Amino acid sequence: DVDATIKICISVLFVSGNSTELTVDYSDIESKFSIRNPEFPDEDLCYLVPGQRDSILECNFKNDSQTFLIIHGWSVAGLLESWVYKLVSALFEREPSANVIVVDWLDRASKHYPTSAENTGLVGADVAKFVNWLEELDYPLEKVHLLGYSLGAHVAGVAGNLTNNKVNRITGLDPAGPSFENADNLRRLSPDDATFVDVLHTNTRGSPDLSIGIQRPVGHVDIYPNGGTFQPGCSIQHTMKLIATNGIYNMDQIIKCSHERSIHLFIDSLVNRAYQSWAYRCSSKDAFNKGLCLSCRKNRCNKLGYSINKIRSTRSTKMYLKTREMMPFKVFHYQIKVHLFSDKNMTLLEQPMKVSLFGTTDERDDISVTVPSMSTNSTVSFLLTSDKDIGELLMLNLHWEKDSYLYGFFSTNQFMIRRMRIKSGETQSRLIFRPKEGEFGSLVQGGDAVVFVKSSETPQSRRHLI
Repeated sequence: DVDATIKICISVLFVSGNSTELTVDYSDIESKFSIRNPEFPDEDLCYLVPGQRDSILECNFKNDSQTFLIIHGWSVAGLLESWVYKLVSALFEREPSANVIVVDWLDRASKHYPTSAENTGLVGADVAKFVNWLEELDYPLEKVHLLGYSLGAHVAGVAGNLTNNKVNRITGLDPAGPSFENADNLRRLSPDDATFVDVLHTNTRGSPDLSIGIQRPVGHVDIYPNGGTFQPGCSIQHTMKLIATNGIYNMDQIIKCSHERSIHLFIDSLVNRAYQSWAYRCSSKDAFNKGLCLSCRKNRCNKLGYSINKIRSTRSTKMYLKTREMMPFKVFHYQIKVHLFSDKNMTLLEQPMKVSLFGTTDERDDISVTVPSMSTNSTVSFLLTSDKDIGELLMLNLHWEKDSYLYGFFSTNQFMIRRMRIKSGETQSRLIFRPKEGEFGSLVQGGDAVVFVKSSETPQSRRHLI
């Protein structure tokens, strides 16, 4: 009986003097709880043993500090991966006095995937017993934060569902997809499992239940960096370069690069506080890529990672952002909106542009962007990102590249632009830009770049705002 295996067995009450205590059977717990040390983040120096109060003292567990439980996922080799100690170190860097505990369930995690997926229920019960034990020792659960990666996210979910009272927070780091996409709430991570549940989805490519990371939202706030499907720097070509440089042992990076990016994004949020990434609520990835979702009104934007604002709504909030391919991952988001005029009717799809930004503190040249559709007498909106903080935007160059060698063989395509509206996600500023020369800028396919400069006018009414 699966339900019976994940229930916490509480034995009979016994009375000792004036106090009434619960005795709990901890003998069936197989998971190990390694409390880590900032000086040796990758070493198991001391284990907390549920039911053995002495281990609290021996391991120097601090009752007045925050507690993080790191829960790993499926393990092919039966070993902890290198990200574990990196996350341990990052947590200590941000919260030096914290209790950082690694939940070791390697024996149950190194089976065939379906078996390991089934074992998340058993491990979740172990973790729940551990948390309940801490609470019995008067440790406040509002200081408990579970961080689960892949299958570990569902372990955290099961544990949160089984504890006597709710832990403060669960962070799901690309929760596993196979066996869980269509599972009920009790078997997987869900918003009910903690006071606040936030989730990063980084490897959701493929059909539901076959993608490595779960596609459906399973928290209060679900963030999909780069659309959630695939992460920059994780292409096969990029990985092949790694293999050529460092040898075949990097082969597994092809599989786990995007999946594991969820962890590194969270680490980034811990250690690069000056480069906080922001995510934006949006109905779809496509709408976000058009730049339509860069609003921060009414909690529409939020910080990614450790410092997230704990906004809970009845429905899960889906949020999106773009990132760089390495730390710090932060980029700056802009919506570019232009109306296209032409003396001939035409519609062109997937047009390559190069945009250069010039600001008060820096500049960013030749940002490549593909505009999905350009039609006569239509308004085009697209998202542009810069990996540099250029300060306040003052000038912009727009260059329409030729899309093939035959582009000008019959005629040259051209659109006229009177003005450009630009909205910044990070500063929430809305600006109007005009051609530097003349009333209209002439954007010619394969021609020279058009220079736009900041206008002194401001958008007049909300109807005209981006």
